[in-house]
Amino acid sequence: MCGIFGYTGPREASSILLDGLTRLSYRGYDSAGLAVVDDFGHLSVRRAAGKLDNLRRLVENEPVIGRQGIGHTRWATHGPASNVNAHPHTDGTGDVVVVHNGIVENYAELKARLTANGHQFLSQTDTEIIPHLVEELLADGLALEEAVRLAAGRLRGAHAIACMHARTPETLVVARIGNAGGIAVGAGDGEMLIASDLPALTPYASTAILLEPGETAVVRRDGFELRMLDGRPSTRTLHPVGVSSGAAAKGGYKHFTLKEIHEQPESAMSALHGRIAFSHGRAQLDEMPLPLTDAEARALTRVVFLGMGTSVHAGMVGARYVETLARVPASAENAAEFLHREPVLDKHTLVVGVTQSGETADTLQALHEARIRGARTAVITNVPESEATRAVEHPLLMHAGYEIGVASTKTMVNSMVVMYLAACALGQRREALGAEGVVRCVEEITRLPALLGAAIEMTERDAEDVARRHLNARRFLFLGRGLMEPIAREGAYKMKETSYIHAEGMSAAEMKHGPIALIDADTPVVAVAPRNTLYEKMLISMSEVRARDGKVIAIATAGSVEITAYADDVLWVPECPPLLQPMVAVAPLQLLAYRTADLLGNDVDQPRNLAKSVTVE
Repeated sequence: MCGIFGYTGPREASSILLDGLTRLSYRGYDSAGLAVVDDFGHLSVRRAAGKLDNLRRLVENEPVIGRQGIGHTRWATHGPASNVNAHPHTDGTGDVVVVHNGIVENYAELKARLTANGHQFLSQTDTEIIPHLVEELLADGLALEEAVRLAAGRLRGAHAIACMHARTPETLVVARIGNAGGIAVGAGDGEMLIASDLPALTPYASTAILLEPGETAVVRRDGFELRMLDGRPSTRTLHPVGVSSGAAAKGGYKHFTLKEIHEQPESAMSALHGRIAFSHGRAQLDEMPLPLTDAEARALTRVVFLGMGTSVHAGMVGARYVETLARVPASAENAAEFLHREPVLDKHTLVVGVTQSGETADTLQALHEARIRGARTAVITNVPESEATRAVEHPLLMHAGYEIGVASTKTMVNSMVVMYLAACALGQRREALGAEGVVRCVEEITRLPALLGAAIEMTERDAEDVARRHLNARRFLFLGRGLMEPIAREGAYKMKETSYIHAEGMSAAEMKHGPIALIDADTPVVAVAPRNTLYEKMLISMSEVRARDGKVIAIATAGSVEITAYADDVLWVPECPPLLQPMVAVAPLQLLAYRTADLLGNDVDQPRNLAKSVTVE
């Protein structure tokens, strides 16, 4: 979840490092730092707690000179955000410097041994032991690249590491162990770079590779050399870097998050493009093949969606799509908890990971365990070059475009689109969905971009006023039934992620079994109540809230005038087919959370304590 960026070449490194870290700041932003080596072997380190601007000001006031360097944006695990805990970290000699993404699971054991050998530590981080391990190996006469490989091999857990030595000019050594966040090596014009994500390389590198787990690279300004952790050579081909640097422009919006909410009709269209057709009554899904033959699809006994956070909520919707359209028992589970129990899986189980970044450690490890246990695997992700696409039999790409806001918006919608289409295809293969059913599903989903656009336009008229009226709320409750229950949970997630107001999402039926005790005049209740088969039941739940002096904000279908008798405020959405309601109803919840957070003066794009890509367990 931390961001790593490095450079070696003919230009001054500091400005390039700062620009690269800016592009990676969504991965972590509680502190940042960089280290630069000059032509005389002098190492300069600058670190600052807080947002990246603090580091930028520090470098302006205390410049660093050199044409080789590494930088880091941090999401804290060991030790709070502080100058001393910020990366990079150095060894006892002050010559070895390291940045790191991951958690050293045997940190205490290694630190105790190093301390007994006379090493002194300045920070509370697990990362600081890595340069000290390298220092010991260098003292034994090993070359830097071999010392880094051996040191990395002593770490338990999943890691991405970049190391530099003041006495080894024009050389960066990087290593990847397990399913930590990716590390890419990019080639520019007479210069080489490293980064946690390929898009960060876009302004500088025309081609790049992503390291595989267990792979290391020695990077010099004229090229790089790959080896496995055991020293065996590794050879792969550079590929073009494909994300435009212009994708990061806000386009006139105040925040990336608001821009990305408004991009959802277009991103949904991208998810549909090339995947649907009306010919012969079949839904064409050529770009998202399922890892099953028709016979295997018919033999399926279970589908499990795995994810964390927003991805779990999307998976809950996907599970209901699979049961409705393909008639297979399906569920959605927290990947971290699924991983640490003994799940019953076999070849008749399809396990689908959901991860916008493709680097979520819990989900990747759970998918790995699922494959070991004999299940079939697929993943829904937004990043085609991510680790997730290589960890399963088939990737199903969201095609949501670059998403910078840490709180997921368009990737939530696009993951549901992919699940809908996959459920339709599975239903077709299992003959649970006939030709007419396929045509109906295809015709309905083609309306989604227009419906999303209408929902956003309708909500934007009132969302800020509604948010302002409830700005002093102590907490929010979000209620939904059926397909709206996971959307209520997601609405609560967005509210607490961005506004920092406590919020809980649940089934409206669950409310009266305990949470109703929280209802009072200071607790707004958001009822996700579009017109469907559970609409009348939602009205009853809203009435129960009003009877206890609660304030109700309803998400309702345009034309449902009777709902105004049950709600204090209404955010309207267009009428749409029931299976599309989750995708349409999530937009007003995103806007309500955004307007609340913005009115409170919060940094909506980079909420405190969060990171876009969570690459540690």
